[in-house]
Amino acid sequence: MSTIATPTAIGFAPVLRRLYFVRFAFAIVWAALLVVAGRQLGPVGAVLVVLYPLFDVASAVVDARASRSSSRWGLYVNIAISSLAAIGLGVAATSGIPAVLRVWGAWAVVAGIVQLVVAINRRTLGGQWPMMLSGGLSVLAGTSFVLMAAAPEPSLASVAGYATLGGIFFLVSALRLGGAATRN
Repeated sequence: MSTIATPTAIGFAPVLRRLYFVRFAFAIVWAALLVVAGRQLGPVGAVLVVLYPLFDVASAVVDARASRSSSRWGLYVNIAISSLAAIGLGVAATSGIPAVLRVWGAWAVVAGIVQLVVAINRRTLGGQWPMMLSGGLSVLAGTSFVLMAAAPEPSLASVAGYATLGGIFFLVSALRLGGAATRN
């Protein structure tokens, strides 16, 4: 399917592309640090689980400032959801991994729905199918995190995998946006 980019979309694509590259790098580094932090939810792990949604907030702010489309409302919703998730994860971290998985899972479900809607609204920009797929998979992953919380020995390893996969989707989308901007 060919996409037709408007002059506004062409100017926005490079900003979004850079943001997606930064989000890829952050997700990979964050996931590696979470794995290194170990199986226990110590102070470093607690800081990391709160840091991820805060980075999501900062990314959505950058995206919303650069965007001139009707999808900005979704970014504002994402800012609110991720801010609440950071607070919830901070509180949950004091209760242990099961609580963190429940909060992370709820956040992943809601944020995934928002990501899917924003990506669908941006489909004419190009490079959005990875974001659509990522949003849909986030809903499924979030549900699995909530279910994992009841496991005998729950782990944050799956959260690191989730972040890594999300980062890869941002990388693919950034690469696709580069191609779309060149063609248009």
